[in-house]
Formats: sequence, structure tokens, C-alpha cells
Amino acid sequence: MHGLNALSLDHHPSVCGHHHGPQHIYIYSPSGAVRDKAGFKRGVARLKAMGHEVEIDADALASHTRFAGDDATRLAAIHRAAASGADVALISRGGYGLSRILPGIRYKAVAKAVAGGTRFVGLSDFTYLQTALLAQTGATTWAGPALVGDLGCEGEPDDIMMACLDDLFTGHGEGTGWRMNAEKPRADGQPAVRDIYVKNATLWGGNLAVLASLVGTPYLPEVRGGILFLEDVNEHPYRVERMLTQLLHAGVLARQKAVVLGQFSDYALTPHDKGFKLQSVVDWLRTQIKAPVLTNLPFGHVATKVLLPVGAPVSLSVEGRDALIYWGHTH
Repeated sequence: MHGLNALSLDHHPSVCGHHHGPQHIYIYSPSGAVRDKAGFKRGVARLKAMGHEVEIDADALASHTRFAGDDATRLAAIHRAAASGADVALISRGGYGLSRILPGIRYKAVAKAVAGGTRFVGLSDFTYLQTALLAQTGATTWAGPALVGDLGCEGEPDDIMMACLDDLFTGHGEGTGWRMNAEKPRADGQPAVRDIYVKNATLWGGNLAVLASLVGTPYLPEVRGGILFLEDVNEHPYRVERMLTQLLHAGVLARQKAVVLGQFSDYALTPHDKGFKLQSVVDWLRTQIKAPVLTNLPFGHVATKVLLPVGAPVSLSVEGRDALIYWGHTH
């Protein structure tokens, strides 16, 4: 079994072959309106300071009620991003809005852009586009930062996130390793997560609320033998469990080789919970599915986030508390 030392960046000079030097980065707004204009400017300035060419979509700062423009405006922005020829198409922010326009997206055009070398990057509401594109075309996108919240933060952006972003820009990204939470052994004395090695499984997932809302639609791919990663924000553990239950009852979880839990942030427990917490949900989930449930993936609505290729074949290894998702061998 491969340990964390498998993550060597020397052997593969490039993941995709032709992305070196300054990147052409296209910024667009497919979801919520950008209210933090200062953060937007900081993010753009930061990318330019790194030497990249930043192209801002004509409607990146549009506003229509809570959205970055009406549905037609945001659809057009996605299609302009796909036609831009950019190395990276980066969302300004998440929020809400993509689910309304899923039927209008020209998935073949977006998939053609991906095949041509454009990496679409984002998280949160962007999970809708990533998951629908995977279901409709099989094309790979990247779960990663958004411009305003991550690159446009006050102070310095997170080092790990910036290193992962640089790996994407230079084509050096090969995988991500992390340390899972310390957990009590199971009743039979076995560790909470046994050592495993899974080879050539499709990595997919993203925001849990988004994925649960796609059950029963043509926009949720039927990934079998996959590795499903999940994160969310502002969701109490009982709501997290409720959404996991939806994926469970729909048969989605039983089809996976592993379920990897990222960061579930910004919720508050109440006196009513009487000890019911996120770990309670993890413990319960492990009684419901045969696949291992891993914890503490550095991804979600948090500063420290890795970049993950949604739809790509990956390998997963677990040794003790050390976990590794590796995709450098797949290109």
C-alpha cells in the first residue's frame, strides 16, 4: 500500500501538459451577487500580482435581487467563460442561483472548454455546475477556492490553499494528504477507519445540501465505486444527518467505495442536543454503509482548502490516521 510518501511531485512535471507560466484566469459570477466589492478587487489584484492575466466577465458584478444578474445573464456568463479560452475559469463567489439555470447550460460547450484545457474552479453553489456537468458529459472540474472569499480575504490567503492553487496553475498537483480526526476505536476494538487502498475510483462530491437537492434529477451522476467527498456550512449536525439520510435512502452512499467528510463549519449546538454532535452523525453513518467514512478532509467553507479534481479517477489510501487522495498517476 502506498503511504503519504507516494505524494512526490518530482516524477510528473505536468498533470495536463501545457499549463506553465502566467495563467489566463477568467472571473465570472454564476450564482450570488458580489456585495463585497473590496474583496473582489483584492482577489483580482492578488492574482495580477502573481503575474497572471485576469479577464473579468462583463457581468461579474451584475446584481438582480440576490443574484449576479437574472437567469439569462448568468447563463451567458457561464457560456462566455467556456468560450474564453482561459486556463482557469474561477467563480467570484457561491451563494445560490445555479440550480435555477441547470436546464439552460450548454454542457457540451463547457465540456469542450474543459477538453481544450480550461479548468473550472469553485465550491459551494458551484457544486451544481460541477455535478451536472459530470452527469451530462463526464467532464472534470476542480473543487477549490472562490475569488472573493478566498483570494480576496483581508490579510494573507491560506498558505496551503495558495500552494494547491499554484500546483493547479503549474500542472504539478498530484494529490493531497491529510490527518484524520483522532477517534475512539469501534466496539470490536478495531480502529474507527481501517487501513485501506482503493485504486482507480471516480472522485466526486462537494456541498452536501446541493448534492441532496439533486437526488431524483438528471443532474446527479450515477457514480458507482466512487469516492464521495462532502462539506457544508451553517448546517446543524441533525441537518447534516438528514441530508446524508436522503443520499442513503436514494442508494447513493451504498454505491461508493468511500465517503470522505470535509469541513462542516459555522453551526451552533443547542441545549436540546444533549450530546448529539457531528461525531454522532459520523458514528451513525458508519452503521449504515459498508464503505469507510473518513474525516477531516481540508476542504469546505474554511480558509485551508485543497483543490480536488471532481470526476477524475483517483486512488485513496489510509494508514492509521493518515489519508491520501492521489491523482498524479491518472494523466
